[in-house]
Amino acid sequence: MTTTAHDRTTAAQDERLEALAEAALRFREHVPTVTAWGRRLARVLGTGGRLLACGNGGSAAEAQHLTAELTGRFEDERRPLSAIPLHGDTSAVTAIGNDYGPVNVFARQVQAHGRPGDVLVCLSTSGRSPNVIAAAHRARRAGLTAWAVTGPGPNPLTEACDEAIAVDAAAAATVQEIHLAAIHLLCGVVDEALGVRG
Repeated sequence: MTTTAHDRTTAAQDERLEALAEAALRFREHVPTVTAWGRRLARVLGTGGRLLACGNGGSAAEAQHLTAELTGRFEDERRPLSAIPLHGDTSAVTAIGNDYGPVNVFARQVQAHGRPGDVLVCLSTSGRSPNVIAAAHRARRAGLTAWAVTGPGPNPLTEACDEAIAVDAAAAATVQEIHLAAIHLLCGVVDEALGVRG
């Protein structure tokens, strides 16, 4: 029997979904960390602190998704919370990249916007992005807490941050899909800790 292009596509889609389901089940081991982060973040944001988030490419989109959920709303009404995606100001990113080099595009903004006690969330599927690692180092020197959300670890970013969640998945796309689930779990804990949910 001949395998058709349709059969191959269906098989590939099944494999992708199976990989995602397996990665999601493995991610359960990180739920206590997400819960602890959410409670800590609720304390920071609830007392006037802020969240900074950074990443490149798809991870930049994830970072902006996180900050949008906090400045807007996640599932229920609440006051807006201070959250800044560091790639979002294109004028700052291009000016810093031009004047100080691309490795500094996030670190310089951390220095500008971050205050002791604030939180930086660093997203990277590889855990090897030099500009994200530089931001983590700058955050820790400035008294911020730096959290990494990466693909398989250990990697340089998990080592650069105070705490890390490393997603056990082979494909970058699967890692990013689990990162989105982690973001939603985190936002749910923040809202619950702030008394918005339940």
